[in-house]
Amino acid sequence: MPISSTQKSAIEEVISAILSATAPRGKRQLCTIFMELVDRDEWPEYYEIIPEPRCLDLIKSGVAKGRYKDATDVFTDLSLVFWNALYYNEPGSGIAMDAETLKTLLETEWKKRAVLPGFRTSPPPGAAQKVNKNIGENIAVKPDPEPSATKTAPAPIAVAVPTPTPARTATPSAQRLALPTTSTSTSNFSYAKPIPIRPRSAQRLASPDMEVDIISADSDDMAGAVSTERDPASEDIVKQLEKGLPRWPGFCEQGWMGEVGPDRLVEVVQAIKSHKDIIGNRLSTALESVPEESTIPNLSYTTPLSLKLIESRVRAKSYASSKEFDMEMARLFEKARRWHEPGTDAYGRVLLLQRLYQALTSANPLLGPQHHSQTNFASLHAGPGNTKPVHGSDAEGVSGVTTHRVLTKDRTFVDEVHYKGWSVKLADWLHLSNPDDPGRPIIGQVFRCWVSDEFSKKGQRGVTVSWYFRPEQAAAYEADCAAIQTYHPSNRKFWEGEVFKTSHFADHPLEDIIEKIACQFTARHIRGRPRPPFWYPGFPLYVCDSRYNDRDRMFVRIKNWNSCVPEEVRKSSEFMPIYPFERTVYPITLPSPFLMRGPKGVVKGPGGLLQPTDPVGVEDGVRKRARRSGVGDTGVSRGSHYLGESAQRSSAADSIQHQHPASGLPQQPRNQRPMGPDRSITAAVGGTAVLANAYAEKLPPETTRHFDRDPETNEVLWFAAPPLNVARAHPPKHSLTYLHFLAKKRKEQTEGTNTGSGHPSKRSRGYVPPTVTETMRSLVKALADD
Repeated sequence: MPISSTQKSAIEEVISAILSATAPRGKRQLCTIFMELVDRDEWPEYYEIIPEPRCLDLIKSGVAKGRYKDATDVFTDLSLVFWNALYYNEPGSGIAMDAETLKTLLETEWKKRAVLPGFRTSPPPGAAQKVNKNIGENIAVKPDPEPSATKTAPAPIAVAVPTPTPARTATPSAQRLALPTTSTSTSNFSYAKPIPIRPRSAQRLASPDMEVDIISADSDDMAGAVSTERDPASEDIVKQLEKGLPRWPGFCEQGWMGEVGPDRLVEVVQAIKSHKDIIGNRLSTALESVPEESTIPNLSYTTPLSLKLIESRVRAKSYASSKEFDMEMARLFEKARRWHEPGTDAYGRVLLLQRLYQALTSANPLLGPQHHSQTNFASLHAGPGNTKPVHGSDAEGVSGVTTHRVLTKDRTFVDEVHYKGWSVKLADWLHLSNPDDPGRPIIGQVFRCWVSDEFSKKGQRGVTVSWYFRPEQAAAYEADCAAIQTYHPSNRKFWEGEVFKTSHFADHPLEDIIEKIACQFTARHIRGRPRPPFWYPGFPLYVCDSRYNDRDRMFVRIKNWNSCVPEEVRKSSEFMPIYPFERTVYPITLPSPFLMRGPKGVVKGPGGLLQPTDPVGVEDGVRKRARRSGVGDTGVSRGSHYLGESAQRSSAADSIQHQHPASGLPQQPRNQRPMGPDRSITAAVGGTAVLANAYAEKLPPETTRHFDRDPETNEVLWFAAPPLNVARAHPPKHSLTYLHFLAKKRKEQTEGTNTGSGHPSKRSRGYVPPTVTETMRSLVKALADD
């Protein structure tokens, strides 16, 4: 029946109660996230899963304008707002808990008003819980009770659908990577769990400002980052957020090769296809193994594409312009980079062929059928780890590759450059061609874009970047080999995808650019993912927590993140905002690549392994330099026997080996205690021999975080019993100098000795001044003698 004026007033009171509800602690309104509909462009998956989206603003407006003909329809729409949120978001997430609270408030407030009809406590017929009940496995939805029933609503059910994954045939390491398939059908969606989302307005409010120096080494946020592997709930939060992020729109229309003839295009394809390494292996097999169908997620296109298909089109002269050919080759390399596992041999071959292709299509192209290069066609003659430290004339390495600052001579700075469909500007992160190892491209942040004014390089465009060293990519731990760019102790832990800021600045021509990437500093990486255009799903993403000094071979925790980015973007709210997680999520930690060999057991430089006693690190800003002349590639000091025992002990005591805050082990001691009894539990029970067959269990980090730590060893202060309630001895009230003075005066009084100046002591002999008569007599006597 139509809604009466009394019912309308009661409904408006219910809606008002929902809109005014706040969190138990603080003044946060619970309804903010449910006021507007989810953005269809940014979250298309939401509308594939949720058949009847609703929001509070539209319901409130509909009630005010009299669009509802029945009060039950109003309750159904209001409950759909919360049922949809419960279905789409993870149980226990912030949105799900707010939705459950408001749904309970809706039922309570509705029940208080007798003029309103009865309501159902189960999901409405249009809810996703009912529409999708036959999609998942082992899903049981209770039958709807009568409208007047008042039973408690059942808990929301998460749908789990097994997702088929395409089989890979490229490399063994690539076969281990399961790829989710995308779908646009509402009846056969492939989502493992409900996806937590936030509307655009709420996400923008939750994004932190540019001032990200909000985490210190001993903050509470870091206390949870001590797990060696990410828990399943955190893994789901990351995957599901990234699954709902906007996809990369593809290359732009600028920066492509100039117009050339069809015969030149055939020569370029033939050069790529026939290029071989020094032992005769044809590298194009890495491109030919990529499937023609675009089954790889997060690509910018969906049409079939392969090297064979491009070759046939070139020979048939099917391309209308060189730009069209250039764009298809860029897409082919994009697909190959996503297909092969980073760090593998096949991945390195793809990047080497891409750099060769960019050399062939540059303004000064390579000519001839055969092409060889000792730098893998990169413009620089050394990469990270093999260059000479920028501060150290006596250090080893190739000189003249990098500098400690941005050069300004003979160049004109510009705001932006374009190359192969990439728009590169200030503060962008890039993958650049590595002359030493193509499979591990250089990671750099752009500090300047320029056009050369030198006579020999007139008009050449390039970028000046700050290099970031890598211990190793996570995937390379399972690759055929691992290349290390840092020297570190064997017990050093690394975050997944972690890189280190350095003082190296290098000039790269545009031909060195492989692709755009993203790198987040710690404070933002644990809170969310970058918003477009700074990052898109499928793009490489790194995290940085420390600086690396390659001269002293030590790590320094970054406390002021603004000092690491170009000055023009510091404290800018528009620089790399994030889509926030439901809660803080830390990366997983991995041990040193030296301890996790690949199938071939190969670990190569330019980095190395340091001994635990090597003096590396910093303490309170005072740097302890290692004897570079006595340190070999293995990190073992060859000149340590020239040092005295006390000097070695002092050096070890003053050094600090920086332990990552996300390590699965307690932080390494700030000072190695050189002397004193061993008061550990192991020593108390009789040593390691007694504990050979014992079972030891460490306290979880959520427990140890509540205890104080020793300022010298950083060990948890753990006592078997409370401290004894005994009176403490009073400290001395006077200095030793003053007490010595008092004792010396007391001795002089007792012995009646002199004070050392030749005069009698005032306290050992009394002195009375002479009278007037005595004085006159002495004077008369003296005159008579004269």
